[in-house]
Amino acid sequence: MARILLIGLGGFIGSILRYWLSGVAQYAAPRTAFPIGTLVVNVSGCLALGLLVELAEARGFLAPDTRALVVVGLLGGFTTFSAFANETVNAYRDGAHALAAVNVLLNVGASLLAVWAGRSVAHFIWR
Repeated sequence: MARILLIGLGGFIGSILRYWLSGVAQYAAPRTAFPIGTLVVNVSGCLALGLLVELAEARGFLAPDTRALVVVGLLGGFTTFSAFANETVNAYRDGAHALAAVNVLLNVGASLLAVWAGRSVAHFIWR
């Protein structure tokens, strides 16, 4: 139960950090329509996850509860894109190149399709 609470606390903090950093990044580039805030969050979250996971795997850097708090909770709340990217890199590193490619295609393609479908359904229902 304590680990669940740690994940929740980390998710709370990560979500606030995502909101803050995305806003700061977007504010720094006010004349662009490109979602720079989301890009900054996704890339920085992936960088942090890669660093921490490598240290945890190679050096035993994080205790299980700390890993739950920081990797699953904080970075999971900050960006789930980091989990997707890490799983893809792990598959590629393990020699499962086709699996890595399919993971990218399905996650990106299905996610775009799901957003479009959800918007379409909402538009149809509440027009």
